[in-house]
Amino acid sequence: MKKERLSWLAGLVVAALVTACSSTNAGLTSKIKTKLAADPVVKAHQIDVDSNNGVVTLTGNIDSQDAKDRALQIAKETKGVVEVRDMIEVRNPNAGMIPDGNAPDTNRTAGQVIDDASITMKVKAKLLDDPAVKGLKIDVDTREGVVYLTGSVATTQVRDQAIKLARETEGVKDVQANLDVTTG
Repeated sequence: MKKERLSWLAGLVVAALVTACSSTNAGLTSKIKTKLAADPVVKAHQIDVDSNNGVVTLTGNIDSQDAKDRALQIAKETKGVVEVRDMIEVRNPNAGMIPDGNAPDTNRTAGQVIDDASITMKVKAKLLDDPAVKGLKIDVDTREGVVYLTGSVATTQVRDQAIKLARETEGVKDVQANLDVTTG
């Protein structure tokens, strides 16, 4: 009889923990990340998920509008989500165009890939070093010299400063900014 009560009590505790975990920020974030990873359209590694009291923020730089739309749909349909904040940037295939209108060479060498990684590191370092920007909430991605800034900042002045710092970085051809101004 005592064992039966303990087993029942243990089951109740596990159920309570599972329910509590799924309603926490970490539980909700985990639930959405799992759904994104299982979806054939979305490349989950390109999207960051953050949640706070049912408000989910999706950030990142992705390859297609279809993937963005699907990621937003998955988040909105997840139980416990109150609101979804879209901070996903779809990479612009025309960004970084050569002046004569021809697209850049898609057969990128290892050196070009390393150049993009170097630009990303330089921009991120500038954002982190700037006392106004403190770029911890800004994702930096570079493709063919085009820098994509995604995330949230405190003011429009900080947003403008982040864009300015990125533009002034050696090797940057263009800056695509999807920076949300949030208060608090």
